[in-house]
Amino acid sequence: MIDSKAMRATMILGAVILQAPSAMGQSAEDFYKGKTIHLQIGSGVGGGYDIIGRLYSRYIGKYIAGQPIVSPQNVPGGGSLALANYFANVSPRDGSVFGIFNTGMVLTPLLTPSVVKFDPRKFGVIGSPAREAHVLIAWHTAPIKGIDDAYNNEIISAATAPGGAPFDYPLLTNQLLGTKFKVVNGYRSTHESRLAMERGEVHAIAGHAWASVKADYADDIANKRINVIAAFGMRKHPDLIDVPLFPLGISDADRQLFNLMYSRQVTGRPFMTPPDVPKERLAALRLAFERTAKDQAFLMEAEKFNVDIDPVYFEELEGLIKEVYATPKPVIERIQKLLSSGK
Repeated sequence: MIDSKAMRATMILGAVILQAPSAMGQSAEDFYKGKTIHLQIGSGVGGGYDIIGRLYSRYIGKYIAGQPIVSPQNVPGGGSLALANYFANVSPRDGSVFGIFNTGMVLTPLLTPSVVKFDPRKFGVIGSPAREAHVLIAWHTAPIKGIDDAYNNEIISAATAPGGAPFDYPLLTNQLLGTKFKVVNGYRSTHESRLAMERGEVHAIAGHAWASVKADYADDIANKRINVIAAFGMRKHPDLIDVPLFPLGISDADRQLFNLMYSRQVTGRPFMTPPDVPKERLAALRLAFERTAKDQAFLMEAEKFNVDIDPVYFEELEGLIKEVYATPKPVIERIQKLLSSGK
């Protein structure tokens, strides 16, 4: 039986080696050799996205043809909206820039089209470090100790912007399940949201990435300063077997909306390039992403920082994006209306 992962790597390597030089006149190796390129992180310093982005920047360069230096840069704002809009309209398209985005970036043009100036289908998909899970976390003094409290008390929850799970998830559960989240958005990063919890400005973050919680809040959870109240998703994450899962509504139509919303959990934290990057350079980045995920030093450091590595490769991500954008228009219109009426 043919090993599909080996075949994928062979095909990508073949694309790097055998394709003709790009329209710009250089092979991927010639282009990247001696260069410093940028891995832009669509969030602020100190959060889970920042940890993952900087972790990859330390290892991926040696696997890119030509072995460029990879310099991380933070581009916070709007839950990766600032970076996505920049990629679509300003960023160089020569392969010298790639980025890591919020889990909701792919869905935002469908759910909240008024805030975007990009189409994720035009970006070059590289891969995602792992599938994602999302949880409701609350500060220990907040009036929420269990999932039932989300239905009985007003819970003030922090978010960055439309398109991020901490913005979209509680609005949808308010509309379909009857929860009582009051979403306060505008925080520049999940790190700022955390500080808001500590200061008592908000009670919770509803839809925080579990990977970030594990990386950033281990001491707070161990010392019971932060409580993991519930999880969002179609099924339970292996780490969260004892944590209750929010229901999926009362009808097949409701379940269809939750299925669309939670599709971002497969997308995870996607690495992408701006549109129109030359094919052999995109192939070089894809191959480097795959090889980095097998680097033992990289994996050991990821474990040290409680970062899960279970890669989702570009073929699956591209397929998911096509599937999401084939969602029937009435479904999209219903979820847009629900999110809009819940703001």
